[in-house]
Amino acid sequence: MDAAAEYQRLSQRMDTEQPQRSSVLYTTSSDELSINCCLDKVERQLPLQVEVVESVETGLNKSPGQRDQWSRGLEFLFSCIALSVGLGNVWRFPFIALENGGGAFVVPYVIVLLLIGRPIYYLEVVIGQFSSRGCIKAFDMVPIMKGVAYGQVYSTALATTYYACIMALTIRYLVASFDDVLPWTYCLVEWGSSCVATGATVSPNGTALGQGVSSAELYFTHTVLREPENLQENGLGTPSWDLVLCLAATWLIIGAILFKGIRSSGKASYFLALFPYLIMLILLARALTLPGAWRGIVYFLEPKWSELLNPHVWYAAITQMFFSLAICFGTLVMYASFNDFHKNVHKDVIIITSIDSFTSILAGCIIFGILGNLAHETNTEDISQVVQGGAGLAFISYPEAIAKFKYLPQLFAVLFFFMLLVLGIGSNVGMASCVINVIKDRFSHLPHWLLSASFSLVGFLCGLVYMTPGGQFVLNLVDFYGCTFIAIVLAIAELLAVGWIYGVKRICSDIEFMLNVKTSFYWRICWALVAPGLMFLVLVYMLFNYEPLTYRGVEYPRAAYTAGWTIWGLGVLQLPIWAIYTIYQQPGKTFSSKFRMALQPTADWGPRQPQELEAYILHRRRHAEFKPRRGGYLCDNIFG
Repeated sequence: MDAAAEYQRLSQRMDTEQPQRSSVLYTTSSDELSINCCLDKVERQLPLQVEVVESVETGLNKSPGQRDQWSRGLEFLFSCIALSVGLGNVWRFPFIALENGGGAFVVPYVIVLLLIGRPIYYLEVVIGQFSSRGCIKAFDMVPIMKGVAYGQVYSTALATTYYACIMALTIRYLVASFDDVLPWTYCLVEWGSSCVATGATVSPNGTALGQGVSSAELYFTHTVLREPENLQENGLGTPSWDLVLCLAATWLIIGAILFKGIRSSGKASYFLALFPYLIMLILLARALTLPGAWRGIVYFLEPKWSELLNPHVWYAAITQMFFSLAICFGTLVMYASFNDFHKNVHKDVIIITSIDSFTSILAGCIIFGILGNLAHETNTEDISQVVQGGAGLAFISYPEAIAKFKYLPQLFAVLFFFMLLVLGIGSNVGMASCVINVIKDRFSHLPHWLLSASFSLVGFLCGLVYMTPGGQFVLNLVDFYGCTFIAIVLAIAELLAVGWIYGVKRICSDIEFMLNVKTSFYWRICWALVAPGLMFLVLVYMLFNYEPLTYRGVEYPRAAYTAGWTIWGLGVLQLPIWAIYTIYQQPGKTFSSKFRMALQPTADWGPRQPQELEAYILHRRRHAEFKPRRGGYLCDNIFG
């Protein structure tokens, strides 16, 4: 078939099948074809020019279904940095490293970043940019697996509620930092004789700090949280009014940033991404001058090669990588969907993942420098026993370090907690945007400000449970069953869907069409084999070594475990529910025909822009005609 006949047939098909969409007319000319999608046969003939004729009704205005775009390419970069560089780096990474032997954890984390984190990050960004769809509609590529996206949105919504809780605690400390004397630096009578004022090596009655409890820890557990010993005897309790006000302030800030969608959040991303580094560098400079700090940093960075054989360290590295990069939660697909179709995201992915890892190492050096100093003052040999993990590192260890500043400790406290707030807000804005845009894609007639306000109100009401004295017990439960556990299962399903049902071969073809670059074997092998294989091994290890969840060594009531498994089940059951529904919706007459159709991309799958879609049809035809299979399906899918 010659070129003229091919384009005439395409034009006629567009007139009959898509009368309401913009049309693409192909004519011969001396100009070059701007999209690299023409057939090899045509390339030997006259070059082609694509002329796009917009419909009169649409004019130059944006159609109702057209997706917003970032005002500048840098807004995507900084928004992703603000999303990924957050509490996962400054709050979660140090205490996970502390629990897993410091340097024993860093090496597996870097390896996992290269084999799982970066490849999945690139994959999700490519899918979002190519389809210009949110995470739900992006699974039009594999309709039968759409439950993956619904489960990810569910998990993201849960994470948004407890991230806001941590932000509320941050605001509580930020306000307290304006006191004349930092309230966590001295003991109160009701805390008992075991309290040791922060900064003191020995208390007035001679009790060593190693045998007592620091005032910073007692301030956090007794004054701020009013935390009970367990839930069996005391229950959750009622929300603290001061924390409720802080939670309301958190959601007001998030709602204000999301008020105009990416037009407002994109502008805020510059500050959200860059400001925290100024404060971290100041804290690092201070930490390095503390006695014993280098001992802590060496403990953090010195590799322990024998620990590479410990499967728990690898499990911890993989789960931390999910939180650090925010992969497999739907947010990256959503952010990338606002990109220009031909944006070179490969470079952005390398920059973002490198900065994210650098930030984790930077935060680790700060906190382990502080822990080394605390170990020096308390004559403690084992740095891992200096302070408890969890939220304690953000709200106990950091405040203790700030209290040691000889000059203007209040100023540094304000800067630190403001930095923590900015980091958390940046991550929370991304997660909230993901959920809001899923709703907006379904109900496009609703104004964005209404969706933002409604989601902020619902998030505030759901977050009240975390503001109770037993709120940290609930946070720990939701974090494990609603985020970590679900994320691993859904990540495996996502990689199988994209890598083997849609196919690595086809995703690489789509990248070539969109970016005009060939995909290297590194990405192909990681997507097809390494990432899903390692994820599956982690899931098996997790299930094989499962023990009832505890918080600070305290077990939960039986009803709490039931609630946790219910939370997990609601997320994972999205897979079979939506698979069955999708199969049922297919037009075939037999189950096998319906099943096969549910495995295929939908009829409108491809770029959202009409001219790009028609060029993509030609690209797919060229790929099918001139790209022979290489061996069996497994070999062809990876290397084809």
